[in-house]
Amino acid sequence: MDLDQLQLFRDIAQTRSISRGAAMNRLTQSAASQAVQEMERRLGVQLLDRSRRPLNVLPAGQLLYDFARDVLRRRQDLLAQLEELKTERNSVVRVAAIYSVGLSEMTRLEEEFRRRMPGVRIEVSYLRPEKVYQAVAEDRVDLGLVSYPSSTREVSASPWREEPMVVACNPGHRLARRRSVSVSELSGETLIGFDEDLPISREIERFLREHGVRVQVPLRFDNIQSMKEALRIEQAVAILPLPMLAPDAEEGRLVAVQLEEPLTRPLGVLQRRKKVLTAAARTFLEVLRQAA
Repeated sequence: MDLDQLQLFRDIAQTRSISRGAAMNRLTQSAASQAVQEMERRLGVQLLDRSRRPLNVLPAGQLLYDFARDVLRRRQDLLAQLEELKTERNSVVRVAAIYSVGLSEMTRLEEEFRRRMPGVRIEVSYLRPEKVYQAVAEDRVDLGLVSYPSSTREVSASPWREEPMVVACNPGHRLARRRSVSVSELSGETLIGFDEDLPISREIERFLREHGVRVQVPLRFDNIQSMKEALRIEQAVAILPLPMLAPDAEEGRLVAVQLEEPLTRPLGVLQRRKKVLTAAARTFLEVLRQAA
């Protein structure tokens, strides 16, 4: 039984008329009637009661109708998705991300995305958190990546992953030889901090305050790269996401010391409410979630 036969039977069953179903498929009534008889012969059951007007769809016919409707709907979905892929061959997925997502992380994600969708480009803009929300809300990007995500009236936020936070310092610091430290041991330390208006800064300060820890914060930055450069020349510490520190720790430029009291940084994905993502943007979102 081919798709044309399924479509013919679906139309006959929907209209409860062989003549109307035939016309919808550009067939004569005789040809349509013969096609139904052939289906009944091959399936070994009666599908329609032709003695009534309008004709009656029998239980076996209802089963075939449901099956045909499902198959034809799935065929239509497949054709639509294939057409979407054709038109997106030279399209772009636009992403806005906070600085601390990291170039190395984005490079890895882009490589996996290109493997799945060759020919589709990704444009990444690195912005401050409030600018990421604004870009998503104004539909200037398809997706946004932020820390401490929260939904707004125009933007929906969904969790992506949790990153452990660690104490970062240079190899000459007194804590550099420790595998872990209690947050209380940071009292009196010089802390390289994030700008005060950033969510991560407020979270770190809340964490220190809850544990009764006071630190000196002579320098603040809005990006992790500048903080790491400051740590290399200052006898100071910072509290940073481990993934952003790992390359420096592996090469010996900085040291990552585990916090005994757990602290994590949540990352999330932003989407404009009611926005329908393209197939390419949906694929990149899938790459993000699988990399979490």
